[in-house]
Amino acid sequence: MKKIINDPDTVVADALLGIEEAYPQLRVDHENKVVYRGDERRPGKVGLVSGGGSGHEPLHGGFVGLGMLDAACAGEVFTSPVPDQMIAATKLVDDGAGVLQIVKNYTGDVMNFEMAAEMAAAETGVEVVSVVTDDDVAVQDSTFTAGRRGVGVTVLLEKIVGAAAEEGRDLAAVAELARKVNGNGRSMGLALTSCTVPAAGKPTFEIGEDEMELGVGIHGEPGRERVPMASAKEMAQLLVEPVLADLPFGSGDGVIAFVNGLGGTPLLELYVLYHEVRSILDQHGIGVARSLVGNYITSLDMAGASVTLLKADDELVGLWDAPVSTPGLRWGA
Repeated sequence: MKKIINDPDTVVADALLGIEEAYPQLRVDHENKVVYRGDERRPGKVGLVSGGGSGHEPLHGGFVGLGMLDAACAGEVFTSPVPDQMIAATKLVDDGAGVLQIVKNYTGDVMNFEMAAEMAAAETGVEVVSVVTDDDVAVQDSTFTAGRRGVGVTVLLEKIVGAAAEEGRDLAAVAELARKVNGNGRSMGLALTSCTVPAAGKPTFEIGEDEMELGVGIHGEPGRERVPMASAKEMAQLLVEPVLADLPFGSGDGVIAFVNGLGGTPLLELYVLYHEVRSILDQHGIGVARSLVGNYITSLDMAGASVTLLKADDELVGLWDAPVSTPGLRWGA
């Protein structure tokens, strides 16, 4: 294992020190491992909190800032944050209008966020609503989940819902929008290599040089099947067609098309994949209203990619275009 770390046991704490120093607009509660906004508070604004295991950067801490999250809880690598972290985050962002938790569908995350919501309500009286993302079409149940995994839609949801919260929408409206985004998006990924968790010191799974894992999870969980290595054009077919079949998307629909790298794939290759994805969408008569290409929800050093398609009406496109200023996404601000 070759990693730029000091000690596997302190890698998350050390990274949070670097995040705080690199982005002066952010603050870090190091005791609770919570990244939160350092700009002026806005009484009456709905607070947005998310989080999960570390190793998926820039998700979630890299999406804290204007137009996205107000706080993010950083668990240990591939490990859910604990309720105490989530309660601390809730208190940090509560400005009197309630708090929305954005939770990826992993058993530990869902359980701990639910517990934190109940405890925060009991302690402070703040109203907390949770919305769970479950957009992965690869498998119905997988390691760490009951039901589908929450993956790429989480990024798009945090951006769109973040814009709505900045507009001043109330908690019920923001939560309903989050459910709409989750319901209108689907994702599928594949891995060319495994990843190496620092504390483990070895790859999470073994895969042959001439193989790829179709439908892999962001923690290295098994997917649909192990298949022979393929061209970018064939990969795009394997990723896009199950997504289109699941919702389904129809001719004339507009989408936000998101090609995401899992951490170890060069941007050069992601652009090749995006071209092939776009060609398939063109063949189906599906227009691309907006696009996003890059490493946004990663799996440490895993080589691979995922495709997320979100049906986007005028409201969602407008919220997507709204100003955002975070370490991971920035435009219009």
